[in-house]
Amino acid sequence: MSDLAQPSAPLLDVSNLVVDIKVSAGTLHAVNGVSFSVMPGETYCIVGESGCGKTVATLALMGLLPRSATVRADRIMFEGHDLQTLSQEQLSELRGNRIGMIFQDPMTSLNPVFTVGNQLMEPYLRHRNAGRREARERAEYLLEHVGIQAPRQRLAQFPHQLSGGLRQRVMIAMALMCEPALLIADEPTTALDVTVQVQILNLLAKLQREFKTALILITHDLGVVARLADRMSVMYAGRIVESGTAREIFKAPHHPYTRGLLDCIPVPGVHRRLGSIPGIVPSLIGESEGCQFRNRCSLASATCVHDDPPFRHLTTGNGYRCVIPPDAMANIARQVNPGGAP
Repeated sequence: MSDLAQPSAPLLDVSNLVVDIKVSAGTLHAVNGVSFSVMPGETYCIVGESGCGKTVATLALMGLLPRSATVRADRIMFEGHDLQTLSQEQLSELRGNRIGMIFQDPMTSLNPVFTVGNQLMEPYLRHRNAGRREARERAEYLLEHVGIQAPRQRLAQFPHQLSGGLRQRVMIAMALMCEPALLIADEPTTALDVTVQVQILNLLAKLQREFKTALILITHDLGVVARLADRMSVMYAGRIVESGTAREIFKAPHHPYTRGLLDCIPVPGVHRRLGSIPGIVPSLIGESEGCQFRNRCSLASATCVHDDPPFRHLTTGNGYRCVIPPDAMANIARQVNPGGAP
């Protein structure tokens, strides 16, 4: 977690982001009214199960969605500029320069016909107007910095000649080539074995502290969130259902979905039956009303069928989306967990 003092102005401020995608069966409402902000130097995690809209939301910020997608928001402010007002050329100047992204699968994200060196040097040559010698020196420096031995030899290799862990390190180095203010990491450890996952996560935390880069980490692993996050948002069916400081959410989750996710995590030294969340995520195609989680929620009532759940702000600064008010939710939490431990 970052220990930087938080300034008043956010680096990224997103309000009421909506992403609709035209598909053969109708309109897929992939992201529905998502709002969040990221402070300079902060680690902000977006967590949720597959298909909840985590990746789509960040790709929308980068302008990387297909033409079939419609993106709108009240504002998407980055470093004081509204990204919605920028041209494609201006967005291209931000991508890989002020905003870096580590994609989920490095094997499909790296071009198989270009060497590691060519792919690392490309963003630096484009955005910094530098010579090839300077770009190569920068690439060697970052490869060594992310823990790759013999960086000069690695620059001449192709992606298929590297292991999965090395390819992911190359992706991290590529994202850092131009010293971005914001780094987006989309489940960067999904395809890696457990020991390499730990190495990559430790590396991200180390590099973030060193380069003072804000980090948006997209993941479905709450264990990763607990280790790295300053603040977090929990997404379900295209909406944020709970957000705030990671410490407070792990200590006292309010939304039933968040509690369900935490109940599924084994706790060392505690012998208990692991929880589960019954049912499946509803389809996001077509119009819907009420709470999307109601068919899987033990607290659902008739109100949840038609009423759009409001987002309720707590005195701690956190918030959650539910028709049940905070006092009643706190009483329910105490009944479910009288000891008060998460």
